[in-house]
Amino acid sequence: MRDYNRRSFLNTFGTLSASAFLSSLTQPAWSRNLQKTIMSAENRSAQELAGDEDFWYYVQESFTVSPNLIYLNNGGVSPSPKIVQDAMKKYFDLSNEGPSYYMWRILDQGREPLRQNLAKLAGCSNEEIAMQRNASEALETVIFGLDLKAGDEVVLTKQDYPNMINAWKQRELRDGIKLVWLNLELPSEDNDYLANQYINAFNSKTKIVHITHIINWNGQIMPVRKIADAAHQRGIEVLVDGAHSFAHFQFTIPDLGCDYFGTSLHKWLAACIGTGLLFVKKEKIKNLYPLFAGGEPKSDNIRKFENLGTRPFFIEEATGKAIEFFDMIGPERKEKRLFYLKNYWMSKVKDIPKVKIGTSLKPGFSCAIGIVNVEGKKPGELDSFLFDKYKIHAVGIEWENIHGVRVTPNVYTTTKNLDLLVEAIEKFAKQG
Repeated sequence: MRDYNRRSFLNTFGTLSASAFLSSLTQPAWSRNLQKTIMSAENRSAQELAGDEDFWYYVQESFTVSPNLIYLNNGGVSPSPKIVQDAMKKYFDLSNEGPSYYMWRILDQGREPLRQNLAKLAGCSNEEIAMQRNASEALETVIFGLDLKAGDEVVLTKQDYPNMINAWKQRELRDGIKLVWLNLELPSEDNDYLANQYINAFNSKTKIVHITHIINWNGQIMPVRKIADAAHQRGIEVLVDGAHSFAHFQFTIPDLGCDYFGTSLHKWLAACIGTGLLFVKKEKIKNLYPLFAGGEPKSDNIRKFENLGTRPFFIEEATGKAIEFFDMIGPERKEKRLFYLKNYWMSKVKDIPKVKIGTSLKPGFSCAIGIVNVEGKKPGELDSFLFDKYKIHAVGIEWENIHGVRVTPNVYTTTKNLDLLVEAIEKFAKQG
């Protein structure tokens, strides 16, 4: 685990520092305050800072979230901090000064440095990272690009994301592959149970296993490496849906032992809406067909997966500022804060009569995402009550055997916001 105090931050990023990142001749008050806060916390542990509302107040000031709404659906899409918004707007304005020149000859030159920075964050080679628009595009590149034939088997679960399920079903319909479905009982604090559900489904016909790193419905963290190691022992490839895990809690892609990984960057990295990442292990690139065809579909160059055509360079390039913001706060601080916030509200509601929580409170099995339900009520009823009476925006979940309202705070969320959430849930439960 890397130490993200100010000294290591400077060593890692050279010319980049909290001061360089935030300072300018007209530096606004919010950035000056955040700069001082980050520097003053350099000798305090991430665990100690997790519940320090004064520290996180200045992080909150870096965002432009509406004061008229408590936004608790960051798992759907997160707002970007001001520094990212400003970069995107600057690049957008530049693009419109002469689109084909500034987009293709100027902004596109930032793609390789961005690829390198994303690779550092992911802990892999920059020759294994391709920029995408979201996790669905990244994962469907793999799903539709794999060389599978009729009778080949794919192991996946009913709790996976609908876009991925539908993509696999389309391959089943088109190519005659066989989908082997698992139905997980969640939440679980038993990694052996979770891993064995997959492992017991493997056989000589299994070609790939699809694993959702963190189940989006309830925040369950899956034991990906345990499943991946067992799969590779049997010659099975591993595809990981990391839409909700990347920049959420600490890991590197190689830690997972997967062959393919896709994620959205507009969730927990807080990059601009419409940004994503695809990882393909170097030796796997040549045998994976791109979703958007290029001149050399059998090339071993990761860039063959970026043949999208004209695209919003101004959105993509602003991702660099999202990485800087993430690194300045520090991944350990962020993870501890997110876990603290989830446990803060869930611990307060779990003993309220009729209230049921569907997410683990233990480290390693969950982080920011939590789901709650009230006996005798539909998730949509609680969801509507939260918004209509308290202007709390969460999302009702009705999917397979998971039912409830999913709550996903972020680093700008305050405990006062969550106190109101607790009050609302308690009031709803008592209404009967």
